[in-house]
Amino acid sequence: MTKTILVAIDVTEDASWQVALPEAVKLAKLNEAALHVLYVVPSYGSVLVEDALPKGFAKTALAHALEQLSALVAREVPAEREAKLHVRHGTVHTEILETITAVGADLVVMASHAPDRVREFLVGSQADRVVRRSPVSVLVVRA
Repeated sequence: MTKTILVAIDVTEDASWQVALPEAVKLAKLNEAALHVLYVVPSYGSVLVEDALPKGFAKTALAHALEQLSALVAREVPAEREAKLHVRHGTVHTEILETITAVGADLVVMASHAPDRVREFLVGSQADRVVRRSPVSVLVVRA
């Protein structure tokens, strides 16, 4: 039986949460499971880029991301369903995998969407990477 559900979303991409978040809420209710909602702020992939940003930019970006996630969850998750919010910074699939362990998730819900077909062809999808490496079941919903 599922006790802890982690739903990974991108608050900047509606397709990442419009199907995945309601599905995770439904499964959490059916299983009386804890619900964790994760948003990963992607790293810029280069120390040179990160060093060029203003001092404190990462901290400000994470605070803004948490505000966005809080607003989305308040709007989309029923008030009676408690959701624990997590904002992380780094490589998306790596942060999802680390959060699985950190929260003790036994199910991950995420959307498979391709806002940019060229990018998906070149680097693959985050959902694919999580499915291949996850220690727990992953429900990928079509966005």
